[in-house]
Order: sequence, then structure tokens, then C-alpha cells
Amino acid sequence: MQHSPRTGREGDVLAVVSQSGPTVSFFDAASDRHLGTVDVIAEPHELCFDPTQRLLWCTSTYHSGYYHANSGRRTEVTVIDPDTRRIVEVIDLAPEHAPHGLALDPVRQRLYVSVEGSTDRPGGIVVIDTESRKPLGRIDMDAPGPHWFVIDPAGRRGYATNKEAPFVSVVDLERGTLTAQVEVPGSEGIAVSANGTRVYVASPYAGSLFAPADERPATGIRVIDARTATVVDTLPTQDVVMPVHLTSTGKLLVGELRVQPDPASPLGRPAPGRLKVFSADTHQQLGELEVGVFPLTLTSSPDGRIAYVACAASSTVHLVDLETLTDLARLDIAKRGEPGAHGMAYIPRPS
Repeated sequence: MQHSPRTGREGDVLAVVSQSGPTVSFFDAASDRHLGTVDVIAEPHELCFDPTQRLLWCTSTYHSGYYHANSGRRTEVTVIDPDTRRIVEVIDLAPEHAPHGLALDPVRQRLYVSVEGSTDRPGGIVVIDTESRKPLGRIDMDAPGPHWFVIDPAGRRGYATNKEAPFVSVVDLERGTLTAQVEVPGSEGIAVSANGTRVYVASPYAGSLFAPADERPATGIRVIDARTATVVDTLPTQDVVMPVHLTSTGKLLVGELRVQPDPASPLGRPAPGRLKVFSADTHQQLGELEVGVFPLTLTSSPDGRIAYVACAASSTVHLVDLETLTDLARLDIAKRGEPGAHGMAYIPRPS
């Protein structure tokens, strides 16, 4: 007898950011029941759950707006207790600003936070001790806008995507130094394989979506060999991709942005996005499914059975059964403007 993908999830929680909320909402992972909402400072972007400290980290990136079109950069990271749904602390990283991407090393109790650059220094990665919640230092990325950041399973190497900068930054985390730059035509989401040998990068920069067709680089997922720091393959996509995520079962999830022609707008009209699923081993596409407008964040359940797709423009989270590639449910995330749903974290029940 086949069990429902919801079986055994009682007590687990999904946390979802609303960028314009500005809030973090909590949902029962088995029933989708809304459990509560925490108001946070504008504008929350990404979430990261630390199972060791059992705390949820949330970056606030801008006062309002978007990358390259904002009213000013924020400097704060909010720490939340997901069980009581209360704010534990707000950490001010100033003079660092625009914190965004989050990557956790639970063994060494380190949290890595990407921050944007300024006129006198490049963007970088701030290192935080998750026990004391104090910054320990910074690693320069040699690019103005590092955005997403991941670390390999061993916690020794990190990778930052840099939007319009033409490379992915490779970092030695033990030495705290930039060691390589892998050439790509701008980049967005990023994921690293379970054995640390492959890195999957969404490229090019999503801003190229609005460039003239003859000036756009080919869209797809660049596959980087971690040992040689070179691109060894490209998984083609029809449209620009922002989020990329690897499940525990080796499925590569990709969120495509789509735009339909609109006579009233030279930039077109946003259309429902597409979740594409590839095998990380064979690089074969396994299927695809239409989701909400502007898929911006992807995550999955620990068993790799359910995909969660946060779509910012429609402010929805789409739950997908990855074994059958069928819709399970849709969560509507409250918003006060544009955009809505963004970062997510799956939080297993306390042991």
C-alpha cells in the first residue's frame, strides 16, 4: 500500500517569508494549517533553519524594492524560535549591508551570509558563530553582488553566485580566502551535490530576461566540476531560471520564469512559471509542472518526496509530489505589496 506523501509529517512545520508582508508564516506540514505569523523588519528574503540550536535565521535585504532597484540596503539578520514563534534577537551586521543568501555548517556551528559590496569594497560572505550569534569575520568575493551561497557537505568549500558578474566565486572556508572564479554569463540560484563533486548554477542573470533576444546568453543550468572549478555540462532550459535545489534523493529542481508577449508592455507580461525536475546523476529531465508566477525559492521535505515552490508575484507556495509530479496543495501567503512569497525552511518536529 502506497503511503500519502503527507504520512509521518505530523509536527513538522514549513516556514515561509512574505517579502512585502513583512512576515514569516508557519504552516503544519501534514495538514497545511496556518499556525501563526511573526512580523519582521522589511524586507525579509531568505530563511535557514539550524537544527543544532533549533533557531531560524532570516535575512532582511532592502528597505523596499529589489536588487539594483531599491530604496536602500538593510543590515539586519533576525533570529526566530520556530517552536514559540518569537524573535530571539536581531543582529545588526553594519557596516555590512544587503544580507541575502544563507548557508549553514552545523558541525562547525558557522552560518555564512552573503552581503553586497559598496564603493570601497566588494561584496562578501560574513561568517557568524551560531552559538554566540556573533560575526567572526568576512570573506571577499571580488564581485559587487554575491547573492546565493552554498557550502559543500564537508564544510570546506563555498560557492557564491554573483548575478551580473561573469563568474561564480569559489571559497576555501578553512582559510577564509577566494580561490577560484568559474566563468559563467552571470548567475542566480546554486546547489551542490551530496558528495560535493558537482555544483549546479542557474545562468545567466535573470535581468537578461528583458534584454533583446539576440543579446541573451543561452539559458540553463551550468554544471561545475568542483575538483577542476570548470563548467563541464549545461542542462538547457527554455526560460531564465532563478532557484535551484537538490533533494535528498538526487533530484535537481529548477524554477523557470516565464513572460508572455504583451502589446502594452515592451517587457511582456509575467506568466505562470514552471518547475522542472532533472536527475542529478544522469542530467536527464524527469518532468515538469506549471506553478505560480515568478518562482523564486525552492526547497523539499527531508525525505525528498515533496517539493515546495515559492512564487513571489502570485505570493503562493506550491506543494508538488515528486514521485508522481502532481500538485498536492497551494498555500496563499499574505502580502502588502509586491513581491510576496520568498524564502522557505522545512522544520522537523522536535525530537
